[in-house]
Amino acid sequence: MVEPLYPRDRSWHPAAHFPDYKSSIYRSPQKPLIKAPPSQNEDSGPVFGHDMLGPLDNDLIRNFAAPGELAIGPRMIVHGRVLDENARPVPGALIEIWQANAGGRYRHAKEGYLAPLDPNFGGCGRMISADDGTYRFMTVQPGPYPWPNGPNSWRPAHIHFSVFGHSFAQRLITQMYFEGDPLIQLCPIVRAISDPMAIDQLTARLDMEATAPMDALAYHFDIILRGRGSTPFENRPEGN
Repeated sequence: MVEPLYPRDRSWHPAAHFPDYKSSIYRSPQKPLIKAPPSQNEDSGPVFGHDMLGPLDNDLIRNFAAPGELAIGPRMIVHGRVLDENARPVPGALIEIWQANAGGRYRHAKEGYLAPLDPNFGGCGRMISADDGTYRFMTVQPGPYPWPNGPNSWRPAHIHFSVFGHSFAQRLITQMYFEGDPLIQLCPIVRAISDPMAIDQLTARLDMEATAPMDALAYHFDIILRGRGSTPFENRPEGN
């Protein structure tokens, strides 16, 4: 059976130039896009070594914590599947996430928010999708935080996702939000996406069936690589 071919839908992805998101004014392309075929080096390597992952790489509650300690914050599971445009699982994809801590602060040298650092939370994790395309992270609920886009701008709680294919040149980046967060509709980065259904694709759903009773809530978030229902990716304004 011949699988259907889905053309790129550029309107589905966030606009590269969106003046309400002030950084996009300077970062967005100023000239028409040029399609450049990938080189052999881009297609063939370098390749990520699947055996380089540690046993706690997908557990952000423990992978940076001191012995006997745990990260602070509401515990949760984030899980889902990596799928292609025809809903087939994509195994062997490297999935990386990074996020703020429960107080809304990132662990990096130029962080300006005054919320406290959690000494037992590094804020990043990674894993390889299984044969059925599934992935699963343990983490804490990230907090919202202010940012200098306007006089009182706040980012909704979110987790950054990066998905690598067979080589490092095959990379897609997006952000996952949480259903029910009123800050989603106020965020200029989110409003750069014109289609409400596309924003819905970035919103994880509470999944009570996957919770760990008396331990952690669960949120479900599928990553669809391309096609009409693809996840919007911020590093592919031309369409993935």
